[in-house]
Amino acid sequence: MESISRRQLFREGSQALAGGVCIGRLFPVNGSTPPTGAVDYYQKLGVTPFINAAGTYTILSASIMPEEVQAAVAWAAQKPVHLMELQKAAGEYLARRLRCEGALVTSGAAAAITLATAACITRGNKSAIANIPAEMQGLRNEVIVQKTHHYDYDHAIRDCGARFIDVETLDEYERAFTERTVMTQFFNAAEGGRIGREDWVRVAHKHGVPCFNDAAADVPPISNLWNYTEMGFDLVAFSGGKGIRGPQCTGLLLGKKDLIDAAQLNNSPYSNTIGRGMKVGKEEIIGLVAAVDWFLKQDDAAMEAEYRARAQRIAELVQGIPSVEARIFIPPVANHVPHLVITYDLNRIKLSAREVMQKMREGVPRIELNPSTGGGPASAGLPGGNNAIVVGVWMLQPGEDQIVGRRLQEVFGEGAK
Repeated sequence: MESISRRQLFREGSQALAGGVCIGRLFPVNGSTPPTGAVDYYQKLGVTPFINAAGTYTILSASIMPEEVQAAVAWAAQKPVHLMELQKAAGEYLARRLRCEGALVTSGAAAAITLATAACITRGNKSAIANIPAEMQGLRNEVIVQKTHHYDYDHAIRDCGARFIDVETLDEYERAFTERTVMTQFFNAAEGGRIGREDWVRVAHKHGVPCFNDAAADVPPISNLWNYTEMGFDLVAFSGGKGIRGPQCTGLLLGKKDLIDAAQLNNSPYSNTIGRGMKVGKEEIIGLVAAVDWFLKQDDAAMEAEYRARAQRIAELVQGIPSVEARIFIPPVANHVPHLVITYDLNRIKLSAREVMQKMREGVPRIELNPSTGGGPASAGLPGGNNAIVVGVWMLQPGEDQIVGRRLQEVFGEGAK
């Protein structure tokens, strides 16, 4: 799910890093003193935190939980509960809050994709639940997808024994349905595709087939948490640890109650299921419920105004440097928040954007820029180029915009000598 996609960033490995949005006060991070009684295990293990000017990427530890979410997680850790009771209660609560029939806390958006597929294939068939993907005889397992919607998370669907049927046009989509079709899959932030969401849902329902939407990184806006289920998608996946700011290893699967119930039967803590290893603990379940409560109290306009202000403060610090220009850019779907795009004349500042990125990473404090910097992996329209630096401001903590801006000043100054 992200406008620099989470899928494409994973290929970059340890070359890029990220963290979490900062609206409100957070517990100390980035080298400050840990809370009383806490051991700084990052320091003990020799792992150096960083200032996150990138985004909410999984490989980069996603977002930082707000204080009230951290407190809910800490409290939940102190008391045992029955997991099935907790999952049921949390699902019912989240479904009410998010205006859908059913909800399930999963171990990330990728797990939500697998469980959604398993739900559609098994539909409560106990034998099928125990035997997929090894034994598929008699089970429907064809998933229709637009060619341009294939991505690095296809494996999460194939894990269930599903096979893809590719289409490009609306006519091909209509003709692709057979007695083996079990689900249609839509990647919400895909850059291409000739079939829109409404037509995708309409045709699937015409054939009596559920349709799934991977919208992992597609909040804000807050309303996307119910926009797609209200549009008619039977199952929708979101990451819990990105814009929602819950625990990193959580996700949300929302949709029709019968399908959510079927997904739960394939999930942990049930043994001998495809989801047994996709465990979410009591702390993660409570943390995501608390994060949803926190997120629903936020305001899209206020968040955007804050992110624009951060971007503007960085822009003001670098725009006085000869040839440097800065503009604010908002990706259209995933990571739909203001980013700062900085460009400059390579004849005046003799450092490529990737060299600037590396210098920022190696400085003190460490600063990580958005991985589209210098033409790195990008999707959904985020600019990139050999002289283009992208700053993802929405994960910065208070005061860090000034640190990022001043450090960019220094690096640009080195390149201009």
